[in-house]
Amino acid sequence: MEMKREINAYCPWCNKHTLHTVKMYSKGTNTGQDMGTRRAERKRKGYVGKVKGKATVKKLAKRQKVILICKECKHGVERVIGSRTKKKLEFKVE
Repeated sequence: MEMKREINAYCPWCNKHTLHTVKMYSKGTNTGQDMGTRRAERKRKGYVGKVKGKATVKKLAKRQKVILICKECKHGVERVIGSRTKKKLEFKVE
């Protein structure tokens, strides 16, 4: 799936349509220090294998997410591109 590097889109902070740069969304790393992880580790301590919860089902296709950054006010807005797709997002070379 191809997309332009710059698109004209609505900016909720400027309250008008402005030029936005398109950046690929990337999820941050998980530290393992959040409450749910610590609670699960405590529950599992002393046992063999998994104690709680269902096995997670891997989805075959992902939703492509991008961040639109306004050129005027520099605010970023997340946008999901289309529905679930196996195709990776690529930027057009202009």
